[in-house]
Amino acid sequence: MNWKKGMALLLIIALSGFLAAGCGSSAGTKEQALRIEVGGEPESLDPAKVTGVPESNYQLALFEGLTALNDKDMPVPAAAEKWEISPDGLKYIFHIRPNAKWSNGDPVTAQDFEFAWKRLLNPATAAQYAYMLYPIKNAEAYNNNKATADQVGVKALDDKTLEVTLEKPTAYFLAVVAHNSTYPVDKKVVEADGDNWANNVKTFVGNGPFKLVNWVHNSKLEMVKNDQYWDKDKVKLNKLEWDLVEVTTTGLSMFENNQLDFMWDPPMTEVPRLQKEGKFKLGKYLGTYYYEFNNRKAPFDNPKVRKAFALAIDRNAITKDILKGTATPATAWIPPGFTDPLTDKDFREEQGALFQTDVAQAKKLLAEAGYPDGQGLPPITLIYNTNDNNKAIAEAVQEMWRKNLGVTVTIQNQEWKVFLENRRAGNFQVARAGWIGDYTDPMTFGDYFLSYGGNNWGKYDNPAYDKLIEAAQVSNDQKLRMQNMHEAEKILIDDMGVAPIYFYNYNYCVKPYVKGLVLSATGRVNVKEAYIQK
Repeated sequence: MNWKKGMALLLIIALSGFLAAGCGSSAGTKEQALRIEVGGEPESLDPAKVTGVPESNYQLALFEGLTALNDKDMPVPAAAEKWEISPDGLKYIFHIRPNAKWSNGDPVTAQDFEFAWKRLLNPATAAQYAYMLYPIKNAEAYNNNKATADQVGVKALDDKTLEVTLEKPTAYFLAVVAHNSTYPVDKKVVEADGDNWANNVKTFVGNGPFKLVNWVHNSKLEMVKNDQYWDKDKVKLNKLEWDLVEVTTTGLSMFENNQLDFMWDPPMTEVPRLQKEGKFKLGKYLGTYYYEFNNRKAPFDNPKVRKAFALAIDRNAITKDILKGTATPATAWIPPGFTDPLTDKDFREEQGALFQTDVAQAKKLLAEAGYPDGQGLPPITLIYNTNDNNKAIAEAVQEMWRKNLGVTVTIQNQEWKVFLENRRAGNFQVARAGWIGDYTDPMTFGDYFLSYGGNNWGKYDNPAYDKLIEAAQVSNDQKLRMQNMHEAEKILIDDMGVAPIYFYNYNYCVKPYVKGLVLSATGRVNVKEAYIQK
């Protein structure tokens, strides 16, 4: 999943923890209102329309899928109270809770899920996350105009029973259907209001623990407890306010002035002080911060140029001097945190580093590409979304490219929605980006660079890579799966289809009186059972 945007096969690895314990504790007499910041203005609240981590957080409070990830990132019953799986692993029967309702009082039905999933797959929707449902029979074919909606293996047998037929066994499918792109939508509302239903407080409906009551664009999202939610007795907060802050210094100022109870990603320049004061915390995060090359635009259509630019970046300096040791230099694409179920070893540690900073080799490659000391290169612009840390890293990399390659690069910050639109449309040469795992299997990083991948905005394309990843997707042989993903990653880095910069940790500040929050390694902050205790 894109940063601001955003499940291990057979065994989902426990990779998250409670931010604060709270089970069995009294919520006290403090007003149950939480003020939280995880990013800026959402491009939408429609599950079929977004890809960012902030949006997935807002949606996690407003919606609920068939399953949800618990505090160990394992899928557990949610909107579906139970399910059956056929012995061959190809058919799932989900039973929707009889008391599951939308925030407007409508019952949540199997038809809502069927409608939402086929809407996600509909080519006209142009959903970047349509591929999440590709394990379903004929889902990919429908998304590519090679099958009809009726041929997709999703069918409501009655109001509360959903039958799903897969194209191939997918052992992590229960985790996939916890992802925000697979959330249901109220069929009646969407058909009545069209795609604008999710952008208007008056027409918005969800089936999660909170409901939307106010949206001040570029300022805040306000939610209250959803009294129609089937599990409302576990929801202690009465009010939830998401402050839409893009400037991290602003967010930290609000936190320290008691205007926020939780904030994500404080300015790295303040980390040493925050650590001394006990305000800064680190959580596990399945993510890679990277620079995305436009593989179809000169000069980055040349792999030698891509590799030269990647090898000229000093990642140790970035993580030490700018990020204050809160991140790890990335020497490959797939981050630590994924466990090989056969060896019980970390996928990243098994593979090892795939490249290192090498200025001499970078200069050699650039000359071989026809641009000695940067001569003859077209004007190059690096874009990044507005954020203090992104700016500091971009300025550092700009200087590294000037010093190490003799290349002058313009850097440009862009407001989030504009930034996303430009990346999605291919209107960039190099762009700052981040990918956070959607589930705890390395495939969530492997399938990102499939030539037809919905989020592969840099248009990396290598048939050998596609073949290896596709073989890993359909195999139940764990040894073969992991081997294929290791080999595919080597191909990606040899092509330098992307320039990894660092592996994330989840950096945050939280007030000590906030209890019951659950932080997932996939970047979601679950507020369902959070409460305030003073």
